[in-house]
Amino acid sequence: MISVANLTGSRYLFFTTSPRTPMKMLPEIEVLFNEFEGKEWNTDNQIKFMESLVKGDFFEGTGAKDLAFAARDRVTRSPKALGFVSLKPNISITEAGKEFLHSKNKEEVLLRQLLKFQLPSPYHTKSANEDNIFNVKPYLEIFRLIQKFGSLSFDEVMLFGLQMTDYNRFDEVVNKIENFRIERRKTTDSYKVFRGKYLQKIVLEIFAEDIKNGRTKLRESNDSSIKNFVKTKASTMRDYTDACFRYIRATGMVNISQRGKSLSIVPEKKEEMEFILNSIDKQPIFAEDEEKYKKYLFNPLLPKLFTDDVENLIKKIQEYDRLPYDELKKLSVLELKDKLYVLRENRKVDILDSQVKSIKDYKRYDDIVNVFTDIKNKDLYDIPLMLEWNTWRAMTMIDGGHIVANLKFDDNGEPMSTAQGNIADIVCDYGDFGLTVEVTMASGARQYEMEGEPVTRHLAKLKKDSDKNAYCLFVAPKINEACISHFYMLHKTNIKFYGGKSVIVPVELSTFEKMLEDSYKADYIPNPKHVENLFKYSQDIANNSVDEQEWYSKVTEKALNWLA
Repeated sequence: MISVANLTGSRYLFFTTSPRTPMKMLPEIEVLFNEFEGKEWNTDNQIKFMESLVKGDFFEGTGAKDLAFAARDRVTRSPKALGFVSLKPNISITEAGKEFLHSKNKEEVLLRQLLKFQLPSPYHTKSANEDNIFNVKPYLEIFRLIQKFGSLSFDEVMLFGLQMTDYNRFDEVVNKIENFRIERRKTTDSYKVFRGKYLQKIVLEIFAEDIKNGRTKLRESNDSSIKNFVKTKASTMRDYTDACFRYIRATGMVNISQRGKSLSIVPEKKEEMEFILNSIDKQPIFAEDEEKYKKYLFNPLLPKLFTDDVENLIKKIQEYDRLPYDELKKLSVLELKDKLYVLRENRKVDILDSQVKSIKDYKRYDDIVNVFTDIKNKDLYDIPLMLEWNTWRAMTMIDGGHIVANLKFDDNGEPMSTAQGNIADIVCDYGDFGLTVEVTMASGARQYEMEGEPVTRHLAKLKKDSDKNAYCLFVAPKINEACISHFYMLHKTNIKFYGGKSVIVPVELSTFEKMLEDSYKADYIPNPKHVENLFKYSQDIANNSVDEQEWYSKVTEKALNWLA
């Protein structure tokens, strides 16, 4: 058996952390399906798999030194753990995996698989010398906690939700959360201090036996001090909670409050959630029988959901469109699901169109400014997502053109996840020319490593697809010098692979905010020519500058006065 994770020494819930966003599994599963199905999952094919990924347009990052390890990490975590792929005796994509690849409603497919994730399972190993403390379906019980409280914060999941290693501890965890909320209201400490003390106390409690017996040396470090032990365990708890939030959010069953850093059940999905919590058995099954467990895990029709019932589907459809009952009754479950999906998508489009109209009328200017402030202060839960979303809103407000954000929106038009790795964050069509907008919170050398080549490739793709001139605006809180040098060089170098010279203008977030402010204060509506002038200026200055620093300084000055 190829283990997903070793639970030896684990004292709290385990959530798969790779990939960070579940929908990023899709192109990787597709590569596995197209190029490796039927082959043995050995070191040689693991290396070849990673080599194929690195060549893909969707791949983000710089690759890994140990390709075989990186492949195992990517495939055995989420794709295997959630039942999308099987690696024994040979590589195969399961029926659940095929449904995930091809279904329009990927959120529903993901939801079913998360609800089947359990501890213990044949996929999770532990030492024979250690008693099993797990008896839980983690995502199911986190959903139950959210339903119980109405809203559950990131810290409450981290501090207490992760302690629910057995579903029989539900009431105990509920009491701990209630006491935490009471103590929070009473404390005179700042929340940051209060939370820090609580986290330290909980780690010391959870690992009391390990600390007592001197088991504080971690494989990642030679430091066996209790301080380092607590710090590392706390960091792991944060990572697991973040993974839990992102995967649950991707099902479309919950809303996330960016400022409150909390989850709540989507109002329109409460009936569906009640069905899940009332019908799905809390008890893990087939924990000692791998074949039966795989048959259950790989089945894309299990567990049954509220929307698997014809009457429930008709009821949901009629919430969106008053179609005749007799007409709907003639349709199959799949046909009804397709109709419900289309109705929800149409409603989403209407919501987004309404948002765009409001943005173009400058009615959301103050909110856009406030969100940028929250981003700089790190007051939001998913800062990269909010930067991408808010920049799309700002670009929509700044000028004319058709501005498309390639991030994923939920049914209510709220941002769910950032753009896939094979496309620009934002694409603007101004008629005579195009513009890609790329945003990142990365800084230092990592900014260049993560963004340098993909940004250029996305721009080249737009040039090729649109068959017209195009530019790129690159926005980050701070611009790394390597990026400045790279983008300056691309202005001057004719590279056929990238469609000739690439005009990419890097601006700091504060500069971009000033551009937004200028647009708001102008006594006229800026037009596409104002946008293009910045990039034409950048091109001219690059050809006449002494070096990249002179070019960047002059382009920044121009951006700060782009409507002058």
